Amino acid sequence: MDNSMPILSCLLFLFLQCGFSSSNMDIFILAGQSNMAGRGGVKNGRFWDGNVPPECRSNPSILRLSASLQWEEAHEPLHLDIDLGKTCGVGPGLVFANEVLRIKGESVNVVMGLVPCAKGGTKIGEWSKGTSLYNELVRRAIESVKGNSGRTIRALLWYQGESDTVREEDAEGYSHNMEKFIMDLRSDLHLPNLLVIQVALASGEGKYIEKVRKGQLGLKLPNVKCVDAKGLPLKTDQLHLTTVSQVHLGMRLAHAYIASTTHHHHHHQFINHSLTSYVAS
Repeated sequence: MDNSMPILSCLLFLFLQCGFSSSNMDIFILAGQSNMAGRGGVKNGRFWDGNVPPECRSNPSILRLSASLQWEEAHEPLHLDIDLGKTCGVGPGLVFANEVLRIKGESVNVVMGLVPCAKGGTKIGEWSKGTSLYNELVRRAIESVKGNSGRTIRALLWYQGESDTVREEDAEGYSHNMEKFIMDLRSDLHLPNLLVIQVALASGEGKYIEKVRKGQLGLKLPNVKCVDAKGLPLKTDQLHLTTVSQVHLGMRLAHAYIASTTHHHHHHQFINHSLTSYVAS
């Protein structure tokens, strides 16, 4: 009789641990255009080289919501069934998730849930409330937390704007359109304080890159953070980030996320040095 107690308590502990890990999920929505969808390692726009750096590896604690709304273990290319009609490669999402887990420590029993929604070649106007892209993003975000109180949408990671650099009026209107998009999304998801981490452009399709960047860096809404991609090496097309650049970007996004979650006090020591190198462009 006496011997059964430790075994029972051990079984109970395992049961609680398993139950806990299956229900607690930190969810991140990935949206924007091709550099969020990932073109790292894509040759001539048609063939992905299959190179997956260790920072982009799969991990049983990192899941992805597929196009058919199923949770599955995430692997590159994350946007394979989402950014249709394009060849997807490495983007920043898996690096981001791996780095957040690494900083938090594997002991924290949490699953990372990634919700890819990015579409190559899209302007900010194509994401405004009521468009098909906006509706799909909202539908996927709502589905990701459906019927499970242990799942929480933690942030939107946004990298877009290259297509808004072609026409001056698009570049001029960028910050207004982005602010409206964020406010509409927060309202429709009933998340008034949803953290948005946006990437300031490294490149563009046209000549108004600095105008769009100015709009991105000057966004005044609360709980919107900006990570700067300027200076990250580009592919020969001078538009898309290389695989190595996507690894750097994913790291920067992870550090910006950790820095903005103030309840992780014991990481502040780490953040303070990394932020000087990461957020300063």
